[in-house]
Amino acid sequence: MYKFDFEPDDFQKEAFDCINDSKSIVVCAPTGAGKTCIAEHAIHRALEENTRLFYTTPLKALSNQKFYDFGRKYGEGNVGLLTGDTSINREAPIVVMTTEVFRNMLYNTNFGNVKDNLKDVKYVVLDEVHYMNDEQRGTVWEESIIYCPSNIQIIALSATIANSKQLCDWINTVHSKTELIYTDFRPVPLRHYYFDSSKPTEILPLLTPDGKLNRKIKPEKKMNYYGRQAKKRNTVKDVISVLHKKEMLPAIFFTFSRKKCDENMEKCSEINLITNEEAKQIRIEIQEFLKEHTYLENNKNLEYLYNGVASHHAGLLPAWKLLVERLFQKGLIKVVFATETLAAGINMPARTTVISAISKRTDSGHRMLTANEFLQMSGRAGRRGMDKIGYVVVMGTQFQSPDEVAELVKSASNPLESRFSPSYSMVLNLLQNLELEQAKELILKSFGYFSSNDRLKPIILQQLNYEQTLTKLKNEKCPFNLTSEDLIEFNRLKDKFIVYRKLTRTLQKQAKQKGDKNAPEVLEYTNQTNEIRKQMEQYKCEICRGYKKHMKNLEIINRYEKRYKETCKNIEKQKDIYWNKFLAHKDILEKMGYIQNGYPTDSGIVCSMVRAENELFLSEIILKGILDELQPYELASVICALVTEDLRTDVYPNCPISKNTRKALNKIKEIRKKIAILQREEDIDTEMYINSFYSPLMEQWVQDTPWEDIAKQVDSSEGDIVRIFKRTVDVLRQLTILPHISEEVKSNAKIAIQNILKEPVDVD
Repeated sequence: MYKFDFEPDDFQKEAFDCINDSKSIVVCAPTGAGKTCIAEHAIHRALEENTRLFYTTPLKALSNQKFYDFGRKYGEGNVGLLTGDTSINREAPIVVMTTEVFRNMLYNTNFGNVKDNLKDVKYVVLDEVHYMNDEQRGTVWEESIIYCPSNIQIIALSATIANSKQLCDWINTVHSKTELIYTDFRPVPLRHYYFDSSKPTEILPLLTPDGKLNRKIKPEKKMNYYGRQAKKRNTVKDVISVLHKKEMLPAIFFTFSRKKCDENMEKCSEINLITNEEAKQIRIEIQEFLKEHTYLENNKNLEYLYNGVASHHAGLLPAWKLLVERLFQKGLIKVVFATETLAAGINMPARTTVISAISKRTDSGHRMLTANEFLQMSGRAGRRGMDKIGYVVVMGTQFQSPDEVAELVKSASNPLESRFSPSYSMVLNLLQNLELEQAKELILKSFGYFSSNDRLKPIILQQLNYEQTLTKLKNEKCPFNLTSEDLIEFNRLKDKFIVYRKLTRTLQKQAKQKGDKNAPEVLEYTNQTNEIRKQMEQYKCEICRGYKKHMKNLEIINRYEKRYKETCKNIEKQKDIYWNKFLAHKDILEKMGYIQNGYPTDSGIVCSMVRAENELFLSEIILKGILDELQPYELASVICALVTEDLRTDVYPNCPISKNTRKALNKIKEIRKKIAILQREEDIDTEMYINSFYSPLMEQWVQDTPWEDIAKQVDSSEGDIVRIFKRTVDVLRQLTILPHISEEVKSNAKIAIQNILKEPVDVD
């Protein structure tokens, strides 16, 4: 067994043994517990055995970090990197990649033949596998596990989740023998504190030794009329001062707004957090970094680094975030104000994490943090080998009570939920290699289908409730032993009797006026009415006191039977939801000519290789020749509009887009209309973006306009512009390798990529 320079914990040793026994494993342990060394054990075995290992992560930034870490540890020649826009040493024994890349390699796509892609691969590490919960990308992890050949050992590393055994059982079912390695032990235990603004010079333990809320903590005072407080303190500065005084730094201060990150950094810049020696070291580190990235010399946040504080969020340039991470890792930055994305695995361990609130704003309004979100952020506290205790401080706010904070802290982790969702490329890739029934078998292997009983629990409980109610109503005893059918028959006779009685009385009245009381028709209807009356009397309902109640029960039974049938139908629909979605996508592809006789056409082959929000939409744009006549800057501009999901469609930079770009986008809108109609018919809601907000900036950037001039044209953060430009490159890169694309488009895409990937866009 590979020897570490520390004594491994029991759960790590258990994982090592399973790997040695050729078993796949699911390792479920708290953040910071030491899951990475389990992957390192597998890496060492792969190097010893002359086999290969793929290490997958959910984020490019995390892949880059692992690539550099492993390169230093195992030798640069032994480590490769594959992300959407980077390919380094892909034949190496250890290859780090994003999970999307691994999933794509499992298809026979532009990444090559599956057998070639997985040649000599014995281990696949799926780091941060709890990303299966991610609304947009969770399906990637499920597909990776389903399609991964059973001879490859899966090493799935996850933060603590409530249904870890269910996840392990599923992998055991769809892949190979899999063992669960579970621990809730933290090598560096956490202590939770609360910052009460009424006590600005201290932090209070959140819980008493017996796990109850510390009653010294008082709720924050509400804002007075017009939203003013008598004297508002700088609580962020207060809490950082307390942490500094108590030697609880470095800290990550999590907040849910980029703007707040920057504001908080400014508020704390006056506190003296660093020593003179550290100040000198910071200057040396920054000067060295700026030699490589001169465009950061005038960055407005530079002054704050010299005071030991920084912000870290998606709105910042990649190189700037890299600088902040390096300084923090070296202990020179004492406080980083960050959004929750920093909790996703970037190596920035801290002694303390501060959480600004336990609620956050989402697209659908404010909501409380989930237990997993809180655990992910709080888990960044406590540095193994450096701290005996990690500290978590929750800031008091007027929008939460201390009781709610205590409840969240004590909450168990949430279960993992399936986000599996068939797509156009999934349908096409499966039908290239499988018959329809075989494809169905594969779809039914999803974690969503496997865990459908849990997912359907609320509906099944509702169904059971209806069943019990119906049984109770139907079993109510009648004093004359009549059934519901008897009651229905009595009511039919009663209704008929009322009609005949009314008709008889009318006939009798007419006959009396004519002076012929015994007219034949009068006698006939009188006799029939009396006969119906006699039939009614047989049922005894008219003399029964419970008649009205029984009638009401009949109405309720009818109502509940309808609901019960609808619930049964819904359960069947939900059980087959993944297969029905698969068929809905297949139907659209057939109508668009991408599938014929159950097999992808040439157009379908192209679409199967496309990676986009809506593969069909992009494929139609490509195959209709809309991109053929565009210059490199126009091509980049059009693609930029297709990857921009920001919905600020009414706000544009001052500079207009080119005439050809505008014409191309108008044609693309017609394609979107056509696909939207088909998607509506099949109840599919896959986005198709056309937003030219950043397109003028892209045209200028490809034509060598300086970055400073680009950035000042819009209110967007520089990091947002870089993110959109990189997304554009991801799609342009596909244009260079897809079949059935003209050489001119491929050439223009390459030129565009080259002109986009320059500082500061090309920094990871």
